Order: sequence, then structure tokens, then C-alpha cells
Amino acid sequence: MKTLVIIPSRLSATRLPRKPLLKINGKSIISHVFKKAVDANIGEVYVAAEDQEIVDDVRQNGGQAILTSNHHKTGTDRIYEALKKLNKPDIQLVMNLQGDEPLMNIKDIRNLHNQMLKNKSELGTLASNIVDKNLYNEQNVVKVVTAESLEMSEFPDAIDFIRKTTNENKNTYHHLGIYCYQFETLKNFVSLKQSNNEIKKNLEQLRALDNNIKINVSLAKESPIGVDTEKDYVAIKKIMEYKSK
Repeated sequence: MKTLVIIPSRLSATRLPRKPLLKINGKSIISHVFKKAVDANIGEVYVAAEDQEIVDDVRQNGGQAILTSNHHKTGTDRIYEALKKLNKPDIQLVMNLQGDEPLMNIKDIRNLHNQMLKNKSELGTLASNIVDKNLYNEQNVVKVVTAESLEMSEFPDAIDFIRKTTNENKNTYHHLGIYCYQFETLKNFVSLKQSNNEIKKNLEQLRALDNNIKINVSLAKESPIGVDTEKDYVAIKKIMEYKSK
């Protein structure tokens, strides 16, 4: 089964403008993510960007990138446009890796891919255990609630995605910024209107659940910080600079 990894990226993020091009160890965040995806070795990798600056940066760092429209409401719409432009009819699985998670574990990326192949799921994602209780109430950390415990079940269904919760619900995990779609599922997903739930909570994965597209979840070994704010960037920069010494 042939897989393509596409990393959606744009400069106009509201919380931390121009974050894909922020540098760590002399290289942009987006180019670090590209390298992670290549090292996972599950298929060809492209960045899908709405800004020529990102495309140029990725290419200067030896990566592949494609320019897409700047009218997309979600990253998934962006990766589907890139997929059509690339015109690769033999692709069966599409991995959507978020461009702001340079600490994503390569083994976790491979594990999600393996679970998709093994279970022939429509759509899969990753989540990790919540160690810091404060994260339950943290708006920027998306949580996923699963039908069964991730420790007990290999690839259970997601039943909800939430931004904050006051109680530590059973089977609630930290959702990571990665999805793997069957090609037909992706095509179906982007043809659907944004659901009220999705718009209200600003979580595009709710469009899938609201339209009876099953999302399966696998347990990630690591819980990487995504770059959402200046504080996240400083923390990730420290970790990556320390690791490279």
C-alpha cells in the first residue's frame, strides 16, 4: 500500500505569526518537521504551504514543497489540494503531519501507519497519556475521549474531541497533531460542509465524527509539545538545542 506524507503549513497563524520559519539550531521549524517525516520512512514527503516563503525555505533545506491556495479553512483541505496537484493516482494512504510538532517521535509516526495498514481503518490518529493535570483545563491542548482505554485496546474509536474539561474523564488523552487517511476517506471528508460542532469548537476532526466517519486512536509513547505560543517555541528550542549538543 503506497503512502504519501503531506505537512500543511502557513505563516498566518494568529497565536504565533510566522512560526513555521522560526529557527531552531539554524533551521526552520517546518524543515525540522519535514526531516522527521522523511526519517519515519513510510512514504514520500511534501510540505503544502500557502506562502512562497515556506516553499522556498523547505526547498533550500533539501525538501519537497508545493504552493496551495490561501483560502483553505483547514489543514485537511490544504493537503487535499496538494494531493490533487501532485497527481499521484497510486496513493492509498495519506498522512497529515502538523507542521508545528518538531518533537514528534518517529516510532509513533510508524506505529500509526502500521495500525492503519493492519486494521484497514478509515482514519487514524495518535494520543498520549496526560501526566500534568493542569492540561485538562488548557485550551490549546486538544483532548480525545476514546471508547476504550488506549492501554487495553490497540486502536479504539474516538468518541469526542474537546479543548478543556474540568474533570479527569475516563479514557481522556492528549491528542497529537497527526492523522492518517484512506484516500477515499480524505476525499469524502473534504467534500463535507464544516459541521456546527467543528466551527463552535474550532476542531476539524469533529466534522468526521459528526458525519459518521470513524476515527481510531493509537497510544503514542511520547507526548511532544506543539508550537502554539512564544512560550512553546522557547521550551522546544531549549529541548532541541540541548539534544543536539
